[in-house]
Amino acid sequence: MKLLKLVPDNTNIQFLKWRVPFYTVSLLLMAASLALVFTKGLNLGVDFVGGQMIRFTFENTATAPIAELREEIGALDLGEPTIQEFGKPNQVSIRMRLPEGSEKDATIAERMSNKIVAAVQAKYPDARLDGNDTVSGKVSGELFTTGMLALGLAMLGISIYIWVRFEWQFGVGALFALVHDVTLTLGLFAVTQLEFDLNSVAALLTLIGYSLNDNIVVYDRVRENLKKYRRMPIGELLDLSVNETLSRTIVTSTSLLITLLALLLLGPDVIFGFTAAITLGIFVGTYSSIYMSTPILIWLNVTASSFVRQESEIDRQERLARERG
Repeated sequence: MKLLKLVPDNTNIQFLKWRVPFYTVSLLLMAASLALVFTKGLNLGVDFVGGQMIRFTFENTATAPIAELREEIGALDLGEPTIQEFGKPNQVSIRMRLPEGSEKDATIAERMSNKIVAAVQAKYPDARLDGNDTVSGKVSGELFTTGMLALGLAMLGISIYIWVRFEWQFGVGALFALVHDVTLTLGLFAVTQLEFDLNSVAALLTLIGYSLNDNIVVYDRVRENLKKYRRMPIGELLDLSVNETLSRTIVTSTSLLITLLALLLLGPDVIFGFTAAITLGIFVGTYSSIYMSTPILIWLNVTASSFVRQESEIDRQERLARERG
């Protein structure tokens, strides 16, 4: 039986022929994403801005009345609630932003949560209170700072690793690709106003890991070909390396997308933002490994000599002396 091949062995796509237009589009998208983040802002979740999280289980029903809860709690004039299925279909989490003044007076948040609990249990006698937690704004701010620091350190550490394993040009290329991927994903959160919480930070870290894996596969083939085809022009060599790893890239990305699309369509709402971020990240990470991290090697003057030790004048003289002798 003949094996199915998504990419034929003789594939020879000239990816780098369009590197300048693609770089231009990518830089414009990065600028637009940053502009959206700084102007429109991220819809920070309770994890990062502080708030109240109340969990209920509706014991006598198979599914929780999420739509009705959203209307009834919204009518209490306490702010816009975020209500999601939490665990089983009859379990929900109700998240509310902390009211003004709650940092100075903790009883304000307590009164708000008590009012919500009383309203829900009065309407639904089978509603069992599973938890009532408060996250202060100070703790949330520290979580946001720590999360962003984790992203920055992850990208920096990855760049240093690639620098050590390959050459400094490869580290710069990987760092630029990671910044590109994270920036566009943050732009998704800004334009859609999906809630940005700790799950979103986990999604970005997952994206960084995937992008790193894809970049290393391509870079490793580039290094091998630089040693193998020392006279080949660098543009042709990079195209050859990308084409040789294209089958692996497409198979990996496709298998991940099948799972992620199933989670997007059938998964619970509580992980929708996480799944959406990784789904976009698969496309962006695959694209950046071809059109971001690879073409930059040309502009950073990577050559075959980057991985071949250059012969010094003393070594050359000793070699000539041995050949004459």
